[in-house]
Amino acid sequence: MAGVKTVQVTFDCAEPERVALFWSEALGYEYQGTACVDPAGVGPRLYFQKVPEGKVVKNRVHLDIRVGTGLVGEERVATLEKECARLVAIGGTRVRLLPADGVDEACLVMQDVEGNEFCLD
Repeated sequence: MAGVKTVQVTFDCAEPERVALFWSEALGYEYQGTACVDPAGVGPRLYFQKVPEGKVVKNRVHLDIRVGTGLVGEERVATLEKECARLVAIGGTRVRLLPADGVDEACLVMQDVEGNEFCLD
């Protein structure tokens, strides 16, 4: 049996081009209409498909943007907040900071331009 060669993450959305533009900018990916791809070819392709129904509940799967890897405490939170400000400027929404709890380091919950949750980690 052959293994998986590539992975594509698909988002249901109302405005595929708008969401693809946000994620292209957020991740430094190349915009390709209703998709965006990692220019280095390492990360998964993100595809945005138009659906008639709106989002009504919390995502069961979400993306983490890993900007604070290896950082702890105030340095980590400052890095997350700086990236959050950049993403808010392109249409993202800050939801809440989840502080470090002794097991996990702090992360910041956000939403994209259509309300899909993601974390800055």
